[in-house]
Amino acid sequence: MRLSGSITALATPFTAAGDIDFPAWQRLLKAQRDAGTQGVIVAGSTGEAAALFDDEYETLLVSAVEFLGGRMPVLAGTGHSNTAKTIQANRRAAALGADAALVVTPPYVRPTQSGLLAHFRAVADEGGLPVVLYNVPGRTGCDLAPETAGELSLHPNIVGIKEARAEAARMDDLLPCRRDGFAVLSGDDPTAARAMLAGADGVISVASNVVPGTFRRLCQLARGGDVAGAEALDARLYALYHFLGVEPNPIPVKALLALNGIGHGLRLPLQPLSSVHAAEAQRLHADILQLED
Repeated sequence: MRLSGSITALATPFTAAGDIDFPAWQRLLKAQRDAGTQGVIVAGSTGEAAALFDDEYETLLVSAVEFLGGRMPVLAGTGHSNTAKTIQANRRAAALGADAALVVTPPYVRPTQSGLLAHFRAVADEGGLPVVLYNVPGRTGCDLAPETAGELSLHPNIVGIKEARAEAARMDDLLPCRRDGFAVLSGDDPTAARAMLAGADGVISVASNVVPGTFRRLCQLARGGDVAGAEALDARLYALYHFLGVEPNPIPVKALLALNGIGHGLRLPLQPLSSVHAAEAQRLHADILQLED
């Protein structure tokens, strides 16, 4: 499996009562398929995985596999703070039909680099799915060093990394790991074009929930080496990038999805977008409609 291009970290739509809105979920999957998205993540951090019950997780993943399987890779978010639990989660996702697992560095427990090596090797050996490493130290309190990622990239069942640190130097350190069996993916929308122009394989994106077609075009331009075209399209997305960071993810993106009729809110302790940002959301929604037209 070769991961590349625009891969969407899907949000999970809820009804006004707080249940999963499965018709809205189907509309979100269809929008991604129709826009040419090249992969999706089910129940990652953007999908509020920590707020999902086991049966909800399974239903979301199975429906995504049924709807999108064979058209694009369907990855399952599976990372836990404990190795044995992560292995168990990977096996469950494999049984439900996932193509690969997006495995975040163990949150909160802050393992050493040698602990990360042992953790990811065990998950790759025993979990039953290809593994994509996910490094997002701002959320986990744990940073997967490029040298550690480089060692892990040699494992035959570790097929890529989603790197959410924004520094150009971090991406530069990871790009030498790229090869046919290991993809380097940006996990930071505002710097994804820069990363792909430097040689990254693609992006796992939050913004592509609401602008899937635009992100597919951005990836095509950047990965094709069209610097002027990629930078021009990227500049049109700056306001969206800024908005998606005004409150913790996925609050802003779910506000925009709600304006598209996909979902109505979040689960506590997350709350809907603050009213102070409502006018900006409305303006961006109008811009998004033009971008995606």
